[in-house]
Amino acid sequence: MTASIIPPQTSGHQIEKEWKEGDPFDWEQVHDRFTWKESGRVNMAHECIDRHVLEGKGDHIALHYFADEEEVIYTFSELQAEINRWGNVLKNHGVHKGDFVFVFLPKHPYCHIAMFAAIKIGAVVGPLFEAFMEEAVKDRINDCEGRFLITDDTFLDRVKREEIPSLEKVFTTNEKHGVNISITTEAKKNSDQLATEWVDLEDGLNIHYTSGSTGKPKGIIHAHRNMIQQYQTGRWVLDLHEDDVYWCTAHPGWVTGTVYGVFAPLLNGVTTVIHGGRFSAEAWYEVLEKARVTVWYSAPTAFRMLKAQPDHLHHNYDLSRIRHILSVGEPLNPEVIHWAYENWNLRIHDTWWMTETGAQLVANLPTRAIKPGSMGRPIPGIEVAVLDDHGHPLPAFETGHLAIKATWPSLMKEVWKNPEKFASYFPYGKEWYLAGDLAYVDEDGYVFFQGRSDDMINSSGERIGPFEVESKLLEHPAVRESGVIGKPDEIRGEIVKAFIVLNDGFENEAKLLQDIRAFVKANLAAHAAPREIEVISELPKTQISGKVLRRKLKEKDSVCS
Repeated sequence: MTASIIPPQTSGHQIEKEWKEGDPFDWEQVHDRFTWKESGRVNMAHECIDRHVLEGKGDHIALHYFADEEEVIYTFSELQAEINRWGNVLKNHGVHKGDFVFVFLPKHPYCHIAMFAAIKIGAVVGPLFEAFMEEAVKDRINDCEGRFLITDDTFLDRVKREEIPSLEKVFTTNEKHGVNISITTEAKKNSDQLATEWVDLEDGLNIHYTSGSTGKPKGIIHAHRNMIQQYQTGRWVLDLHEDDVYWCTAHPGWVTGTVYGVFAPLLNGVTTVIHGGRFSAEAWYEVLEKARVTVWYSAPTAFRMLKAQPDHLHHNYDLSRIRHILSVGEPLNPEVIHWAYENWNLRIHDTWWMTETGAQLVANLPTRAIKPGSMGRPIPGIEVAVLDDHGHPLPAFETGHLAIKATWPSLMKEVWKNPEKFASYFPYGKEWYLAGDLAYVDEDGYVFFQGRSDDMINSSGERIGPFEVESKLLEHPAVRESGVIGKPDEIRGEIVKAFIVLNDGFENEAKLLQDIRAFVKANLAAHAAPREIEVISELPKTQISGKVLRRKLKEKDSVCS
C-alpha cells in the first residue's frame, strides 16, 4: 500500500490558505461568503451570476462553449442579461415561485440560461439528461405534475404531450413560432432587467431523479442552502481560483453536471467550459488545449477510454495548463490513476458523493496524499463511519455500511411525495445517513469502496467486493473494461464471475482467460479470482454516469445459464 501512495504535487491550494489539517471546521464559517449573510435575501442565481456583476466582474468570461466548428462566449454581464430576458418570458407565461420547470436541452449555454432563469424567479428546476427517451421524460414530469418544459425542437418527438396531462406550456429554443413558444424569439422582445424572487435557504432549488435498481426513479429535491457546501467544495476540493478555466464533462441532467458543472464554478466566479459534441479522445484533447483548461472534472469511464487510445495521442496536444484533475461517478481504478500520473504527470483525485447528498463528502484533497483505490478521506465538516448490520461502528479494515453523520448543509430536502423512502436512508435514527455502499476505512482514515450493499459477493464465507476484482482485472494488458458479479453456486453460495472487454490485438481464447484468472489469483487473492470469465463486446452502463450495471450482468448471466 505504502509504495503506491502518490504525494501532493504542488502547493498554493485554496484550502491551504484557509484550513490546516486537524483544525476544527463548521459550515457556518462559510456563510460570510454570501451576500445573504448581511442582506437576508437568498437566491442561488443571485450568488452565481448577479453578485459577480455587482462586484465589478461583469466582463469576466462566465461560459465558453465549443461544439464542432461553433464557439460561443458569455461574460457574466451577457449571461445575466440573457437570464433576465428568459426569466421575464417565463413570468409572462405564468411561472411562479415553487413551480417545477423542466429543462430538456443538450449541453449548451441555453441549458444554463434556462436553469438560472427558472431559479431566479423562484421556480424549482428539473434538468433532464439529453439522451432520455420518451418514457424517462414522461415519468419525471408526470411525477411532479410539471406544467412547464423548456426544450429543443429536435427533442420534441420524445415529449408525448398526450401522455403528460399536467404539461401546459412547452418553450423551445428554436427561432420560430408554432404550436409551442419560442423562448429565444420572445426573449429578444423582453427587458434585460428582472427582479429576483427572494427565497429561504430551505426553499426548493432543483430536483434530480435517482435510478434505483427496482421501481421508478425517485425525485430528490434540494434546497438553496446547498450553495454553502457547493461553493466550499468548489473552493477546496476542485481547488478553483478566480483565474481558472474549468471543465466538468457531465450533462446537467446528471447531478454532477448541475452541482459541479453549473453551480459550484459560477458560485466561485470562474470560467466554465461547455463541450456540446460527442466524446472522442481527439475532440476532448482539443477542448482541453483550445480552452486552456486548468481544472478538469470527469468520470472513470472517460479516463479509461482515454487510456485505451494509442500511447502517443496525448502528445499531439498542449495539455500543460491542466493542474488539477478529478473523477466522480464510480470508484476510480488504481490502474487509471497510475497511468495518468505516468503519462500526464498529474494526479486524478477521486471524489465520492451521491444525488441525495447534494455535494462532495469524501475526496482526495489536493493537499493530501492519494492512496490509489481509495476515494479519499472525509472533507472538513464531514464525519464518516463504517457500521455493522446493527448500526455499531466497526474498526479499521472491516467492511460494513458506509455512514455519514447527517450534519452537512447540502443533504437532500426531501424525496418527492415519498417520506418513507427518505426515512429509509436513516435506519438507525436521524444521526447517521446510510449511503447503501459497503466500504472499509484504513488506519489513516482513507475510505475504500467495496461495492453496493446488494453487490457484495459471499463465496464460501468470504466477502468479496466486486470493485477490487474489477480493478485488478484492468491491470492485465488484455483487459479494457471489466464487470464482476456473484453467481449462485450450490457448493460455495456464490462464485466470482467476471465479464470483460478485451483490448485490440487480443483473442478470446481459453489460454488467455486462464492467464487472466491466474493474474488475479497471484496479485489479489485466490478466493477473489474469477471462477468464470466471459468476454463480451460492451458492458452495460448507466446512460448518464457510465457506471457498470451489475444487475444487468446478473440478468444476462441468468438468461444464459
